[in-house]
Amino acid sequence: MGFVFSAIEKLGPAGLVVKAILGSLVGISLLIGFIVLRRWYRARYFRRRSERTFALRTQWDDIVSGKIPLRNWRLDALDSEIVESILLDGIETATPEQLPGLVDCLRRSGLVDLRISEARMEHGWKQRTALLALGRTRAVEAIPALAEALDSPSRETRIAAVRALGRTAHREAAIPILDCMAAGQLDVPEHALKNALVHCCGGCPEILLNYLQQSQGSVRELLARVMGELASAGLGEDLLVLAADPLPEVRASAARALGGTNTSYTLPALHTLADDQEWFVRLRAVLALGQIDDLGKIRILLRSLCDTNRHVRQRAAWVLAQMEPHLQQILEDVVAGKDDYALQTFISELERSGAIDQVISNLEVRAGYESVHAALLEVVAAARRQVEMTGKATAAAAGSS
Repeated sequence: MGFVFSAIEKLGPAGLVVKAILGSLVGISLLIGFIVLRRWYRARYFRRRSERTFALRTQWDDIVSGKIPLRNWRLDALDSEIVESILLDGIETATPEQLPGLVDCLRRSGLVDLRISEARMEHGWKQRTALLALGRTRAVEAIPALAEALDSPSRETRIAAVRALGRTAHREAAIPILDCMAAGQLDVPEHALKNALVHCCGGCPEILLNYLQQSQGSVRELLARVMGELASAGLGEDLLVLAADPLPEVRASAARALGGTNTSYTLPALHTLADDQEWFVRLRAVLALGQIDDLGKIRILLRSLCDTNRHVRQRAAWVLAQMEPHLQQILEDVVAGKDDYALQTFISELERSGAIDQVISNLEVRAGYESVHAALLEVVAAARRQVEMTGKATAAAAGSS
């Protein structure tokens, strides 16, 4: 070895180049050795994990029921990790009958307590991992630890806490979220809050009412959107109060909620909302009218078919075009309204749904209706020519490009 170094020294300035080359070769060799060693270790780990997963799966029913003592797998880090992963995956798809047994196994093994401790003591990604795991357990005792994380200075941790609370799907998990929102202390994206509240309040939307009445601004609008997705006839006349709210977003959410009620007050309330000054409130009302089973909605939809906003007109035409037993009478009423925009919109929807030929053929050409029949045929022919011209223009543009 000394001979090699002495030979390099004799090279003078060229020896520096030789030393650099040798150093690079040594570094490359060490890096290759590290990569090979790491790949070998990971292959060994995954092979052992696969073997242990297979072994635990063969005893799975006895592990969940408790016939196999916890000490047989709980004190082994790899076995414990595998069992927890299988339990959490099973909870995601479990039936109501299977769920209590899986959650009870997590409790008896102490894995829930371990995750609660990590959620309170760890920081960064370890804490967020523990929070999300706690949410997947759906254990009620995890809610206090998740609620504490809502006060974290880290925005990512707060988001993880909100998502975890939503995954528990317990109404108790909605309380800390709503309290923080009411106090204006929860800086979290709206979509995360909405998803969490929808999951937690799915079976009890009335829990949102008190907070909705006390909140203002964007918080009130967000709670109204959640209410719009979850509301049912059980809320009663509380929806009528929301339909008269000064905030347009709240009125629009009330219109959406009314579509799922189908009660005696549904049609009058939607009638009022269909005349709202905000176009998107009228649009929500028209969509809600399509969900209720009341022929009285036809008169409201015919008026919405003449709305100044094209989105409202199109949706009204779409709803009317679905009322197949009454299409002929509706078509005659649209023609009698003498609104060209309304007629063209409705004809387009009938054309799109494929019902236009049957409606035209069934229209009786009787005294006083000859002009109506001819006008309809002319409108249909013009609409078809326009569709053909649009198709040809699109094809020509695609060919030139």
